[in-house]
Amino acid sequence: MPGILLGDVFPNFEAETTIGKIKFHDFLGNSWGILFSHPRDFTPVCTTELACAAKISNEFKKRNVKMIALSIDSVADHLAWSKDVMAFNSDGADSPLPFPIIADDKRELSVQLGMLDPDELDKDGIPLTARCVFVIGPDKKMKLSILYPATTGRNFDELLRAIDSLQLTALKKVATPVDWKPGEKCMVIPSLSDAEAAELFPNGVTTKELPSGKKYLRYTQP
Repeated sequence: MPGILLGDVFPNFEAETTIGKIKFHDFLGNSWGILFSHPRDFTPVCTTELACAAKISNEFKKRNVKMIALSIDSVADHLAWSKDVMAFNSDGADSPLPFPIIADDKRELSVQLGMLDPDELDKDGIPLTARCVFVIGPDKKMKLSILYPATTGRNFDELLRAIDSLQLTALKKVATPVDWKPGEKCMVIPSLSDAEAAELFPNGVTTKELPSGKKYLRYTQP
């Protein structure tokens, strides 16, 4: 089956983009990366998504995350579409989009990465790209994937929140609970003993009492 799983090394593909030809691992360098795909240029939901991504691009930069989009049209179309995107943001059509867009007009990369949406077809009956999100770590391994159908736009605030969690949990032996935001308490991972947790977390560990009597809900401020 085409596609890529969590923990897999992300393919070091070559592609034409709005900034020229790239080799993906070289493009990322030592940074984190986020690749987000779009069904088609000059479409309404995709335009709002790219505009949002452009508006908050500095938030990704602060987190050392390189952004790159993908759509199944040509570089020329991407460049023309970028003007619409920036105009939608009221930044002016001549303002450059702050990240490149991959041209996947032959759908080769979309097939390789399992991105196609079988329920959304173009005028020729060929599947469009779904709204995929891939987050790649500095080790070039996939850390997160989210797959939306073509009809549902993404929430970029949630993507930033998820990246904050990924980056924190890559460094600390914690997990982030439901609706967690940076600065809030985290969960101590179950594989740590109480003694190890006390040593690792000088701010202390609190345990919530439960009817089962099991001491698995352990919180700390990392």
